[in-house]
Amino acid sequence: MTALQDRSSATGNPGDALVRFSQVKKSYDGIQYVVKDLNLDVAKGEFLTMLGPSGSGKTTTLMMLGGFERPTLGHILLDGKPVERLPPEKRNIGFVFQNYALFPHMTVAENVAFPLRYRGIKGDAAREKVKRALGRVSLEAMGERKPAQLSGGQQQRVALARALVFEPSLVLMDEPLGALDKQLRERMQLEIKHLQTSLGITMVYVTHDQSEALTMSDRIAVFHDGRIQQLADPKTLYNAPENRFVAGFIGENNTMPCSFAGIESGLAVVKMADGAALKAVGAPPVGADLTLSVRPENIMLAGDHTPHGANLFSGTATDVFFLGDHMRLSVQAFGGQIVTARIPVAQSRSFQTGETVHLACMPADCRLLEG
Repeated sequence: MTALQDRSSATGNPGDALVRFSQVKKSYDGIQYVVKDLNLDVAKGEFLTMLGPSGSGKTTTLMMLGGFERPTLGHILLDGKPVERLPPEKRNIGFVFQNYALFPHMTVAENVAFPLRYRGIKGDAAREKVKRALGRVSLEAMGERKPAQLSGGQQQRVALARALVFEPSLVLMDEPLGALDKQLRERMQLEIKHLQTSLGITMVYVTHDQSEALTMSDRIAVFHDGRIQQLADPKTLYNAPENRFVAGFIGENNTMPCSFAGIESGLAVVKMADGAALKAVGAPPVGADLTLSVRPENIMLAGDHTPHGANLFSGTATDVFFLGDHMRLSVQAFGGQIVTARIPVAQSRSFQTGETVHLACMPADCRLLEG
């Protein structure tokens, strides 16, 4: 499957799969599907993130895996066994919600112990499991406190300890850091990832935050319109998006309409709206609508030190912002397209709105996308 083909399914290594979605569909009204033909494997010990905008199908997919929703069609396998008709408590899955769902009248230890009741674990055995779970999240001394006496980050850790206390084969996390401020959220991202790695837990994580997904994940499944648009590790997803949606959704990107003009030295030659010819990576199918994608950090000022073979173009400066370690420069080019460049401060100079700016980008950093 090429980079420009539709990605309606995405599958990992079948031999190591703890979770498998097979031809799963979900409809609430019997007419429209919110999840369409989903095929996805999650490997044992993997941190997989389902990323996408609201309504893309990611949360519905998580809820079907957790047992809170039943698929309309298809099968969900957990460790090789079908679970789509099992209730949540029979699946041995831990779950962490955005609002934590802690019981305010219970102590921290009682909250963590709550899932053990359904599994018939009591007395010393339960107390030992609670102690071990709180130790994993560095809250051993907080067991007798009530949730209201804890910070947001501590409450999140309690919710995580509760999800881990019965040693599940899989932990699901639905926007778990959405209620935290930016600094605490970033710290919790690292803590959760460290815990997942050190314990070897399989985690499936839902978020709409691109930077969160890039920071934490082994692989990311990008959802849109009920389908996985691309499944890849963070570096591949960022540097090699497979279609216009992924390119625009993951980080900042310049996406510009173009037309295919041929192949030269293994690179695609494209014509921009103003007739300028640029080279890019990609080979389009015949008759497809095409987009040229290039990240702002991959656009440089053209000059004496511009590498040989770079794409050269000019535009009119429209906005210039100093942002500490870099300058954000927007230019109008290619017949009216706004192109944004991130220029390192050490390489920048003063710009005036309305002046002509000469820019460059390497063909290897330009991707030809369908759509």
